[in-house]
Amino acid sequence: MNNGKNFGFTLFELLVVVSIIGILIGFGTVAFSSAQKRARDARRQEDMKEVQSAMEQCYGLLDGAYPTGTYTAGNTVTCGSEVVIESFPDDPKPTMSYSGSVSDSSNYCFCAELESAEGNYGVGCSAGGITHFCITERQ
Repeated sequence: MNNGKNFGFTLFELLVVVSIIGILIGFGTVAFSSAQKRARDARRQEDMKEVQSAMEQCYGLLDGAYPTGTYTAGNTVTCGSEVVIESFPDDPKPTMSYSGSVSDSSNYCFCAELESAEGNYGVGCSAGGITHFCITERQ
């Protein structure tokens, strides 16, 4: 017997629980989204550092010159007969891309636009801006 008492949840209690769960899901979604942006930014910076290392390797192989040209995703970077990058990196987000080129054999500038971090504006590249991570020659 239940002695006239109901042992269920009220509508108000259920609404409170559903609201709390909704708020927690909202926070989790925002945190996950910002973590994805930071991860893509980290990959962009590593890709640019890889390109910089390849260009500096070319500088040594070509006796003080950089390989000229415009490089886009999938291009092979060669220094003479040696391949230093099999496939030029592509941005992890399809709507964005890397930009840059080697205009003459004495300097280069490559930039990647970042989503959630401040870039390294003022490194000597005329391309890019405050939200870009850019690399230039080390020599």
